[in-house]
Amino acid sequence: MSIVHSDGLGQFQQDNATPHASRVATKWLQEHSSEFRHFHWPPESPDMNIIEDTWDALLHAVEKRSPPPRTSMDLWTALKDEWCEFPPGYLQTPVESKSHRFASLLRARGDPTRY
Repeated sequence: MSIVHSDGLGQFQQDNATPHASRVATKWLQEHSSEFRHFHWPPESPDMNIIEDTWDALLHAVEKRSPPPRTSMDLWTALKDEWCEFPPGYLQTPVESKSHRFASLLRARGDPTRY
């Protein structure tokens, strides 16, 4: 975090999944809490992270490849190739929709939304 956000404005968000809320992870977050802000996300809230949709699109693109990747190096190459095939500005739409997505989440009081 200190490398990416040397200005001290970095913020860590986790989704309270079991591995993220383990004793080890919780202890580490407490020990390093002075190094960054920790955004507390309500458990079992809808995942508002745009990376989930991006991973899904990337996964589907790789699954359509023929022949499919057979080794970890093949998979790495396929992922890079498919990422490069995304149109310019691919992430712009989900980034721009973020404020609307959060507003929907607030209206739903953390319950599922249409996103």
